[in-house]
Amino acid sequence: MKILLMVAIGGAIGSVARQLSNQLILRHFGGELPFGTIFVNILGSFVMGLLFELFTSKITISYEWRTLIFAGVLASFTTFSSFALDVALLTERNEYFYAAIYIGGSVILSIGFLFLGLWAMRGLLS
Repeated sequence: MKILLMVAIGGAIGSVARQLSNQLILRHFGGELPFGTIFVNILGSFVMGLLFELFTSKITISYEWRTLIFAGVLASFTTFSSFALDVALLTERNEYFYAAIYIGGSVILSIGFLFLGLWAMRGLLS
C-alpha cells in the first residue's frame, strides 16, 4: 500500500507539472504543433537519464523514493521517458533486436490502436 501511495503522490506532482509546462509552452510557441508534448517528452527523458544514472552509480535511495520519482513523477510527467529508458537498457545489454521490436511495436501499435479506438467510438456514437 505504501508503494501505491508513493506512486499516487508522484503522479499528482508529475501531472500538474506536465499541465503547467504545456500551458507555458503554448503561451510562448502557440499551438500549431504539440510543442508542449515534445518539450515534456524531451525534458522527462533527460531528467530520467540523469536521475537513473545518479541513483545507480552515486546515490542510494530507497525503493519507495525511486518509485515516487520514476513511476510517479516522471511517468506521469511523460510516459515517453519510461519508454526511452527501456530502450536504453535494452540497447546497453546489446539486445538490439528486442529494442527495435519494442520501438516499432510501441510506436506503430500505439498509434494504430489509437486510431482503432477512434474508429470504434465513432461507430458506437453514430
